Amino acid sequence: MKAYMIVRAVIHDREKFVNGYGVEAAKLVNKFGGKYLIRAPGAMALEGIEDENNSVVISEWSSKEAAEDFWNSNEYQEVKKLREGIADCYVLVIESDSLS
Repeated sequence: MKAYMIVRAVIHDREKFVNGYGVEAAKLVNKFGGKYLIRAPGAMALEGIEDENNSVVISEWSSKEAAEDFWNSNEYQEVKKLREGIADCYVLVIESDSLS
């Protein structure tokens, strides 16, 4: 069953985030078989989220295990350090037969 990783990020330094972490994370998403469906700043909070600087990333994976393999890999643990202090990220993984 496919899995979807959903990331809500509040980015404090967009240039560093996009040009550092974003570039390196994208390489690993591809390497581990993930595919980005959405990578977008400017998400509007309608309820329960006060921050105005919301960005959203949704990636598709062949399985929950594939997403977890990416997330828990030593390579990603190193790349994740590039976002320390420049973004607050909230991450979920969910299995689903489809997005509809």
